[in-house]
Amino acid sequence: MTEIIGVRFKSGGKEYYFDPKGVQVHVGDEVITETAKGPEFGVCSRANALVEDQTVVPPLRPMLRLATDKDRETLKANREREAKAMAVCAGKIVEHGLDMKLVRCECSFDGTKLLFFFTSEGRVDFRSLVKDLAATFHSRIELRQIGVRDESKLLGGLGICGRPFCCNAFLEQFQPVSIKMAKTQGLSLNPTKISGACGRLMCCLKYEQGAYEDAVKRLPKNESFVETPDGAGTVAGVDFLREKVKVRLEDQPDVPPQAYAPDELNVIRNGKGRRPEGYVAPPREELEKLRKTTPPPAAPVDPRRSLDGRIDAVLGGELGGRSDRRQSQRRTEPRAQRQSQPRRENKAQQPSAPKPSGEKKEGGQNRTNRRRKHRGGRGRSGGGQGAQA
Repeated sequence: MTEIIGVRFKSGGKEYYFDPKGVQVHVGDEVITETAKGPEFGVCSRANALVEDQTVVPPLRPMLRLATDKDRETLKANREREAKAMAVCAGKIVEHGLDMKLVRCECSFDGTKLLFFFTSEGRVDFRSLVKDLAATFHSRIELRQIGVRDESKLLGGLGICGRPFCCNAFLEQFQPVSIKMAKTQGLSLNPTKISGACGRLMCCLKYEQGAYEDAVKRLPKNESFVETPDGAGTVAGVDFLREKVKVRLEDQPDVPPQAYAPDELNVIRNGKGRRPEGYVAPPREELEKLRKTTPPPAAPVDPRRSLDGRIDAVLGGELGGRSDRRQSQRRTEPRAQRQSQPRRENKAQQPSAPKPSGEKKEGGQNRTNRRRKHRGGRGRSGGGQGAQA
């Protein structure tokens, strides 16, 4: 067993093992380690632990010390130098007329080396550019061509899911992804929907591929001929996530496909093909034995929640809402309270004050005129319009 600590030099980068030299290091501590490129500034991602000797790649380089304030100031100065070197290098690329895209610049912790990452569609002769940069910065210059996936890993960003790029967040190495994975998972083969920001297939297609491959082995294929508790039919679709199989029954061609669990099906022919010759459907009693779960009884429909019931309620409230409220109020009142209330006398029985004869006659004549106007001027004598004509 060997005591090690895990250190990362980039966010989402690969974890490297170092010898702590007996120093207790916690996760998140900043350390200075010895590498093949010289001393480097990193962050502890794994505290002191004992691992098997086979997992350690020799030679196991030591951790030099825990980072101090002076080391942090040196790191800050290197970041400022990287920003200036990016601007100078971009200008030099334009001057030399090179077809390359500058992605990132990294400065070693001791400041003796500058590493530039770039992308290009083909090979680039940048020897004159390296000489020009070396004369400008008086340091070792290295230019490294990378692919579009490495560019996304270095720059970072947000994917279509709204989360940071997997390659920049936690993926240590790129896994091979093929279009066959999208077909197995039933995804759209439109490149714009299954490609990432780098233009390649999304890395997340690899995450659930094992679960889909296992489901494909256990579930029947499309157009398979199967027996269900409700009769024989053809598989119309397979839902791998819910592990449900939709079957179109032969006896009910007009009914939408029914969903069944895999253990409720008896596969007669897996995949496309002709109907088996001489096939005779077993009795309904034997098919019913395939049913594993009894379907829940249909819940009664509340007329108040149905669309027709709500429409009737609204119309009834608009047309007879007042009378219904009065009747309901009368029903809810106690009988003793209704008996104690005085009855309303009929308007015909209520005595009215006598009116003068002139006002009564004038009022009656006005009512007669309004009635004739409402009827279109037709009176008992044959109508006003005929008389005017």
